[in-house]
Amino acid sequence: MKLMIINGPNLNLLGTREPSVYGRQSFEEYFAHLQQEFPHATLHYFQSNHEGDLVDKIQETGFTYDGIVLNAGAYTHTSIAIADAIAAIRTPVVEVHISNVYDREAFRHHSYLSPNCAGVIVGLGLKGYALAIQYFLLP
Repeated sequence: MKLMIINGPNLNLLGTREPSVYGRQSFEEYFAHLQQEFPHATLHYFQSNHEGDLVDKIQETGFTYDGIVLNAGAYTHTSIAIADAIAAIRTPVVEVHISNVYDREAFRHHSYLSPNCAGVIVGLGLKGYALAIQYFLLP
């Protein structure tokens, strides 16, 4: 099983960015944990603060990978381009958010991406990534 995890803007600052919301662990540290937790999956990771780079990565992996775990960060609430990229590919996408977006500012309550995703995991911290991976590994 070949899975891609894609993180959007500001998620490169996990561990230092608003630790009360996002925790104190960097994503690189957590990714190493995921690789150990799921040894039978081939996990790849990509992060960018640039919308076009995220679209490019979705298109690049969207026909050859078995699944994409996507945390598009703030682009979730603004990007028609990312929503269109998800709709254009064959690979299923699970949208993940570390924080409970419904317990935050009103603009975060809407996702342009969700209608094109297989599912959405919200507010369970970094564990949401592991749950998304488990979804793809289910028979």
